[in-house]
Amino acid sequence: MSFKHNGKIYSIKSPVQSISVNKHNIVVTDQKCSQLFSFNTVNETKCFLARLVNG
Repeated sequence: MSFKHNGKIYSIKSPVQSISVNKHNIVVTDQKCSQLFSFNTVNETKCFLARLVNG
């Protein structure tokens, strides 16, 4: 799955094995690797997570 958020393109392969979240960072482990996504605000983090979970 690929999508654009704040001008950046993110690509995550299905199936997602785990998602770890704190205030400004999300780590997604998919079938290939782990990726760290960093955001400036908590609201950006929440929006990204909602898109990730809802597909």
